[in-house]
Amino acid sequence: MQKPSLPKGTRDFGPIQMARRNFILETIKDTFQLFGYQQIETPAMENLSTLTGKYGEEGDQLLFKILNSGDFLKKVDLKDLSEGAAATLPKVAEKGLRYDLTVPFARYVVMNRNELTFPFKRYQIQPVWRADRPQKGRYREFYQCDADVVGTDSLVCEAEIILMIRRVFLGLGISDYSIKINNRKILTGISEVIGEAGKEGPLAVAIDKLDKIGWEKVRQELTERGFNDEAVQKLGPLVEASTQEIDHLAFLKIFLAGSEIGLQGVKELEETFEIMQTMGQDLAKVQLDMVLARGLSYYTGAIFEVKVNQVSIGSVSGGGRYDNLTGVFGLSGVSGVGFSFGVDRIYDVMEELGLFPQEDSQGTQVMLAYFDEKGFNYALNILTLLRAAGIRSEIYPDQSKMKKQLDYASKKGIPYVGICGDEEIANKTLALKNLTSGIQENWTLDQVIDHFSGV
Repeated sequence: MQKPSLPKGTRDFGPIQMARRNFILETIKDTFQLFGYQQIETPAMENLSTLTGKYGEEGDQLLFKILNSGDFLKKVDLKDLSEGAAATLPKVAEKGLRYDLTVPFARYVVMNRNELTFPFKRYQIQPVWRADRPQKGRYREFYQCDADVVGTDSLVCEAEIILMIRRVFLGLGISDYSIKINNRKILTGISEVIGEAGKEGPLAVAIDKLDKIGWEKVRQELTERGFNDEAVQKLGPLVEASTQEIDHLAFLKIFLAGSEIGLQGVKELEETFEIMQTMGQDLAKVQLDMVLARGLSYYTGAIFEVKVNQVSIGSVSGGGRYDNLTGVFGLSGVSGVGFSFGVDRIYDVMEELGLFPQEDSQGTQVMLAYFDEKGFNYALNILTLLRAAGIRSEIYPDQSKMKKQLDYASKKGIPYVGICGDEEIANKTLALKNLTSGIQENWTLDQVIDHFSGV
């Protein structure tokens, strides 16, 4: 008999995990809705033509492809096979699992542009898939919680992203974290001033790995990507300054003096910070990171990344501005900005830090137990009354000894058991037993309903 197993990088979630995940999701949802975002959903699969070319070279390699149904090899000949995957893939797979929620969102906007009101603010909470190497905090199937605004280039949106991140983390009890922010225009400016104009793409992919592999290995990768020694040397002072406690905006104004687009990126960051201050907000937890790159190729303006300190998990949130993501689908000139929470990583962080609430706020509040068939029938009647009052309740389904019923409730973490005996039936009451304290009291049904309605 084959032993059941899961694909690597995927997981099951039991009742405790789901209660905790829902706590995270509801906190995020509440914040998105508070800031005026509306929820949508898109299919798990998209056409590969929709997905490819949007995530950079490395991102495309991580796309899960779906084989065509039926005889998926019927269009393939020996010539295709001899030419390798590039020739064969388009004939065997036309669809893929979504890599993120932003590109499907851009496709959605283009297809529904006549029905949408711009600026359009949407949030989306769904799973995504990446053919990545599984490790702690990195999965092949995981949930993202995206919030995006399209149809405006106002920097108010960037400021509100910072505020939403801070509100969610406050609600989750996460206090030691950093919101790192940069601007892709600054990276374009860096490529210009080091003499490698037009290479901001490979520059971003390389320096995005700085915190993972260090400067020496990034230098080596830049050389392998065609950057000359002089350009790499010019980049050195920026990398060194990025680790120092100095005024990074002032440093960038000097370093990027020869790049108009680079200085525009600095100006946008300054204006974002000024908007926050006008809103009465400080810059707590916000850190300008001059070498923050984020490898996704569609970012054109501000970019964000959030890391929780003192934990082994990487970034738990990120995003940025994209000026023309919808252009590849036939709708040009639509600017947008958005970000995403990684629910699975946040879960791991909270578990590592012990931040989940001790009590399961979504579980059964009271279970009804009984001694005989008469008690069973009485409990069924009470069960209907409790549920009509909005009280999460259940009945032990089998007629068993009272000890077995109480053990079941205890193991399931149900805090109260309502015992239905002859005395309770005669007096139309319920013997309510607190399984934590062991205290048992006889209450009227109105008292029971009032008690749980106030919990």
